[in-house]
Order: sequence, then C-alpha cells, then structure tokens
Amino acid sequence: MNCNHTCGNCEGHCGSCGGCRPQLTITPAEYALLMQFAVTPFLPVAAGWNLKTPVYLEETAYTPEEYSAALTALSLRGLIRIDYDIPLSNFSYQAYQSYPMHGSMALTGAGQEIVEQLELQDVEQDETAQGAE
Repeated sequence: MNCNHTCGNCEGHCGSCGGCRPQLTITPAEYALLMQFAVTPFLPVAAGWNLKTPVYLEETAYTPEEYSAALTALSLRGLIRIDYDIPLSNFSYQAYQSYPMHGSMALTGAGQEIVEQLELQDVEQDETAQGAE
C-alpha cells in the first residue's frame, strides 16, 4: 500500500494519519461512558418491558436521561452491546428494582478500538460540547 500521507489515498490503512478515517463525534456523556468501560468492562443496565430505553444509574455526572441517550447512541453506532438476558453475577440491582429487565453491557470490538484511540491520543472532551450542556 502506497501512501504519501496526504489523507486521501490510503483509506486509513497506512497508520500514519487519522485523517482518512471517518471522524467520530461523541458527547461528553458518551465519552464518560466509554472511559468507564475502559475501567470496568461490564456495566449494569436495566430497561422497561419495551426495551426501548436503557437505564444506567451507577454514575451521577449526568442525568439518567442523558446516560440513556448516550447508551442508545453508542449501541446504534455498534460501540457497545446491551444484553438484557445476561445480568451481572453478584451485582445488586437494588437501584434498578423499578425496572423489570436487568442486564449487562460491554464494549464491542469497534468500541474497544475507539477507547484505545482515545487513550492513545489522550483526547480531552471538546470544549464546545461541554458548553452545550
């Protein structure tokens, strides 16, 4: 593969630049969740019977609604997997007792790659995204 590092011909495979790869924009809540997955590979999740809105109550930096939106976005992008049929062993779902479905969530292979890139690049949250809160 021949690349002149002009970010147009290598299709992201040369490893010398990140400009050829699609850009991923994440919200501060998504960033916080990805960093939490970097520390704890499996996190608890709950939902109502309709399974439409994931619920995460372990952190308080954002509202449950913001975490739900972030989890939905990460899941739709294929960065995390949510399994309502695989609850965490030895985890008390006491805080989630008002939700009938208890499960777990984890990074996918693509999500792990993103977390590694964020850690390698020491990416900080975009100030404009923080101002949107």
